[in-house]
Amino acid sequence: MLGLAHTGTGKTAAFVVPILQRLLAKPRPGPRALIVAPTRELAMQIHAELKTLAQFTGVKAITIFGGVSQGPQERGLRSRPDIIVACPGRLLDLMQQGLVKLNGVEVLVLDEADHMFDMGFLPDIKRILSALPQQRQNLLFSATMPREVRGLADQTLRKPHTVQLNHGQPAETIEHALYPVQQSQKFNLLRHLMEDKEFKSAIVFLRTKHRAKRLAEQLDKAGHSAVALQGNMTQGQRDRAMTGFRNGRFDVLVATDIAARGIDVANISHVINFDLPNTPDAYTHRIGRTGRAECNGKAYTFVSAEDYPAVHAIERRLGSKIERREAPGFVTSKPPADAPLTLAAERRPRPGGFKPAFSEGPSRGRPRRTGGPRRRRNSTHGR
Repeated sequence: MLGLAHTGTGKTAAFVVPILQRLLAKPRPGPRALIVAPTRELAMQIHAELKTLAQFTGVKAITIFGGVSQGPQERGLRSRPDIIVACPGRLLDLMQQGLVKLNGVEVLVLDEADHMFDMGFLPDIKRILSALPQQRQNLLFSATMPREVRGLADQTLRKPHTVQLNHGQPAETIEHALYPVQQSQKFNLLRHLMEDKEFKSAIVFLRTKHRAKRLAEQLDKAGHSAVALQGNMTQGQRDRAMTGFRNGRFDVLVATDIAARGIDVANISHVINFDLPNTPDAYTHRIGRTGRAECNGKAYTFVSAEDYPAVHAIERRLGSKIERREAPGFVTSKPPADAPLTLAAERRPRPGGFKPAFSEGPSRGRPRRTGGPRRRRNSTHGR
């Protein structure tokens, strides 16, 4: 099955509830279902929702991801859980150590499937698939599915039933607009927008870990309750950041794209793209952190002169022009006269599949490349 729907529509419950029904109908030792997610935060969120829905069923579930001691995960596996929620890196580590057996899995779920099938995660996913029984049900869920990635997904699915609900488009509950502004004025514009009387809490997205950390510190010094979330943080630090943001201790989460997918926090009134995302699909995922579950939200993107080619690519993907706005007292940016009309990530892929632009990388520290000199990135958020 392939489920495509915009963010905030309840995709997690859409696969968890039928899995629980299946497991309860014919009980036997597990693991019987495997749910794979690209980030630790998303894996923990799926597990939390699963625990809520399975509270009175007796169904056991554990999470497996890197950045923490594997001892508790080993003990959890010895109890033969019914469901495993895992990130690819740590799951493969435990498989190689002979600590997890997947030969009894009946249902495989790939959440954020477009990300799981990009060239960064694909080798890990193929190794996991090879360890699963041939006879199983595959469920793929995502808010976006680029054409190149859809081809890879079709190789995994067999005559799939497709449920498609306006995927790839922002929810109608999201008011999104662009603010053309000079790079030097972005911080002041951010503080100006946060003075909105409707402001409750916000996720502010940046491209790099170091810029996210620095901006969170600047906002904190300016009197806001801000915290960073990025891949160089320990798992304990990441947990404290997300917990503090969920319970209202922090009203601003300054994050890289590890917070762009699947993260569901109530009452996020604003999403601010301080830096434009690397791909058009990332734009949809980022702004989908607000306006969830029929609530209204606002998503604003800061655009400096060098960003206009990427803006054109996003608008082509959405099929419509995004509203431009100006803030009083701020100098607007203008596109350069020789700006190209294509985004690098939209150019024809090289032979071998879809190769997205760099993002904060997947499991096991492997680089994700679009070409150019080979370099390694030390990222662990997908482990």
